[in-house]
Amino acid sequence: MIIGNLLNMKEEINLYPPGIQVGLKFLLETDISSLSLGEHEIQGKQIYAKVSEYQTEPKEHRRPESHEKYVDIQYICSGEEMIGLAMITEAGEIDEDCRNERDIIFYKSVARETQIVLTQGMFAVFFPWDVHRPNCNSNEQTVNVRKILLKVRMDVLGS
Repeated sequence: MIIGNLLNMKEEINLYPPGIQVGLKFLLETDISSLSLGEHEIQGKQIYAKVSEYQTEPKEHRRPESHEKYVDIQYICSGEEMIGLAMITEAGEIDEDCRNERDIIFYKSVARETQIVLTQGMFAVFFPWDVHRPNCNSNEQTVNVRKILLKVRMDVLGS
């Protein structure tokens, strides 16, 4: 997992794998406030963005998840949210396996979960070995969030 802020991106961008650089450059070079909700292709289905707006929920209402084919770059345009995080080795029993349809696996539980809070301008990168629980309330309060979720296919991460 990687956590960062777009404010520092010009100094840091060359430290990231090329596929992640493409996603972060999209955030830097796009008027993100004018992006419509929904999916936006960057490099076809290899790298694309999903813009969404939602309200955070209590942690207990959200399921831990992981992905196998794609890396997630979750960028907060507005609002804030808590995200739970653990290594894949800490994942409990699979609750729902949607790998074939949507590249997502939901878990019933996860051990030794760490919590991070992302605020406006921050992003987090989650790899297939990172179980994460996004869209959770921080400070027990429901918050309206606008997020850009960038999906980078693992096979183009280094190219």
